[in-house]
Amino acid sequence: MSKVKVLVLTGFGLNCDNETAYSFDKAGAKSERVHINSLINGDVNLSDFQILVFGGGFSWGDDHGAGVIQAVRLKTHIGEAIISFIEKGNLVIGICNGFQCIVNLGLLPGLDNDYKTRSVALTFNDIGNFRNDWVNLKVNPNSNSVFTKGIDQIELPVRHGEGKFYCDDSTLNRLIQNNQVVLQYATSDGASAEGKFPHNPNGSLNDIAGICDPTGRIFGLMPHPEAYNHLTNHPNWTLKREMIKRGEKQSQFLGIKLFENAVNFFKE
Repeated sequence: MSKVKVLVLTGFGLNCDNETAYSFDKAGAKSERVHINSLINGDVNLSDFQILVFGGGFSWGDDHGAGVIQAVRLKTHIGEAIISFIEKGNLVIGICNGFQCIVNLGLLPGLDNDYKTRSVALTFNDIGNFRNDWVNLKVNPNSNSVFTKGIDQIELPVRHGEGKFYCDDSTLNRLIQNNQVVLQYATSDGASAEGKFPHNPNGSLNDIAGICDPTGRIFGLMPHPEAYNHLTNHPNWTLKREMIKRGEKQSQFLGIKLFENAVNFFKE
């Protein structure tokens, strides 16, 4: 069987494409870093891929809000192609700035099979500044998310100034009822962060760190799984190493597991 092909967007302020492509390759896929213009101009065909990645960074400098210009540009030129890509059963992941972008595109939360209308937001952190830290996350075991299968709890870094998840009460209730809330900020023992800083680094409603669409094939999250592709990425990696020596599985620590799940989705 040929390798799963992954398109990782690059260009105009995106800066996590190398790590993301590396992580997918390590997970068994074949990644290609593609400039946004190459996709828009038709030099690269989206239909040749199975996974589309909106990665981290600061697209267009976040001048008009995080992910806004990227979303407008893509929707204007290839919006229907992206919808067609999703309808064919492929996967989409948005990480940090990418999460902000796909929310602005309307790909998430995808309620009522609507992938064009913006109904949630990622806005300025409550603390009023950029946050660069590691956070604990608990995973909703009832979620349909393809990416988080087999993961109960994970620790990942966050690097954002506009990561607060926000929506109206009706939308929030639907996301909870539909089990579309995939990741929530938590304490080190897996308990809810209850909105408290620094466990919840941005003030997100319901401690939301990531959501999926109803199918589980579109996933957006603020933390960076590609930034934990090797044990030594972690600031306490020597402690993690000792835990592994005492019987813990290395894979449970690494963000690479999310990418492996995506690749395995097509192999199963």
